Amino acid sequence: MKKRVTLTFPKRAIQMPVTYLLAKEFNVAASIIRAQVAPNQIGKLVLELSGDIDQLDAAIEWMRSRNITVSSTLGEIAIDEDVCVHCGLCTGVCPTEALTLNPETYKLTFTRSRCIVCEQCIPTCPVQAISTNL
Repeated sequence: MKKRVTLTFPKRAIQMPVTYLLAKEFNVAASIIRAQVAPNQIGKLVLELSGDIDQLDAAIEWMRSRNITVSSTLGEIAIDEDVCVHCGLCTGVCPTEALTLNPETYKLTFTRSRCIVCEQCIPTCPVQAISTNL
């Protein structure tokens, strides 16, 4: 089973090797989709967790017991077609090529099934046409 979660770390837990411990202690694979971690600051990780449902639940409970906030990530990327200028800047940062420019029309194309909601496109958009509906 797979679950996409957002982890918010308190300042004192930022040094904890969470992805290593998830694999070692719970046999849960953690694919990092997005990370914002710095010393002495609140950290955030967006992970896709894979493993047995009972192991996933135990791993999530363990993280919560360490004061790590765990929330489900169910949102999607939304593109405001009325605002988008089809500049293509977002296509350069999209790791899965969910955002592409049509070579004939030069219009932005969004393939939702490829999107992993890493949100790298959001700060790249100069007209703020991209957001999440979390």
